[in-house]
This record gives sequence, structure tokens and C-alpha cells, in this order.
Amino acid sequence: MQLPLQISFRNMDVSPAIEARIREKAAKLDQFSDRIMSCRVVVECPRRRGHKGKLYHVRIDMTVPGGGEIVVNREAPQNHAHEDVYVAIRDAFNAAARQIEDHARKRRGEVKAHDVPLHGTVVSLFPDYGFVRASDGREIYFHRNSVVEGTFEDLAEGSEVRLVVAEKEGEKGPQASTVRPIGKHHLVG
Repeated sequence: MQLPLQISFRNMDVSPAIEARIREKAAKLDQFSDRIMSCRVVVECPRRRGHKGKLYHVRIDMTVPGGGEIVVNREAPQNHAHEDVYVAIRDAFNAAARQIEDHARKRRGEVKAHDVPLHGTVVSLFPDYGFVRASDGREIYFHRNSVVEGTFEDLAEGSEVRLVVAEKEGEKGPQASTVRPIGKHHLVG
């Protein structure tokens, strides 16, 4: 870390043992990214009257290159394991490590882009087969036996479908091995 670690306690006494554990966990974050510019940790014991067991809240604020800020706030959901301050600290730093790894992957361009499955619109139907105009512009043949999660009879011209194209072309050109009816709200892209 480029700046010193800042540790604060709220509604509880300063504890050298807890502070030592936080310093140990913060030092391990450097293995995920040696470019953490600052780190602030707040450990809070909420004032709760009439309840057994107080749940500790741990908040970690880190500044990373590129103007990024990583915030871990272990307030919700109510996890009764967080009645132990050391468990709350462990969980918060584990979440921080995951976020740092995600940030580093994004900066390196390693984040996977999930492709939208090939989809299209049924443009013509015959007694045992039909054609779909795919989102990539191709017209793809399909047989009634290719329809899954529905029946061939459920399809009409204009129906939206997802499809998987077979590797080998059939007699009528590209052929779908699977045609799955979908609603318009299922398409993203």
C-alpha cells in the first residue's frame, strides 16, 4: 500500500489484537494488487438494546489506480456469524480480495463478454419444416424435430426463437439443430 492503513473503531474500545488482525489481512491484499493506494477500515459494534449478540459491521474503503474505489460494507444481510468480530473481519477482507481481483481483471481486459445466443424470427413455415431469419442475417432451415421446449405447432411466422446451427450444412443450406421459442423480453444485446 502506498499510504498507511487507517483503522477506526466505533462504539467499542480500541483493541490491539483486532488491530493486529486487520493489519495482517490488509497486508495480504497486496498479493492481489500491489497498487492499492489507500485503505481505510472501520469496525463497528452497533448499539442494540434488548438483543442478544451484537453483529459487528466492517467497512473497507480502498483507492486503486485509475480513480477506482473499492468499498466493502459487511452490514447486510444479518449474518449471525458476525457476532464474532474476527469472522466479520475475515469475511470483509475476503470480499475485498474478490473485488480487487475483479478490478485487476477489468484493467487487464480479461473480463469475459457473454455473447448473446444466436436468435432470430421464423419467416416461413411448412408442414414439417420452416426457416428462421437469424440475427446475423442468414436464413436457416429447421425441421420440426429441432424444436425444443415447445412444439412445432406452437410456432408461427414472426415467432422469436433461439437457435443452434449444426456444423454441417444440410441440403437446404445452414440447418438448425435446436430451435427454442422465446419471448421478446429474453433478448439482450
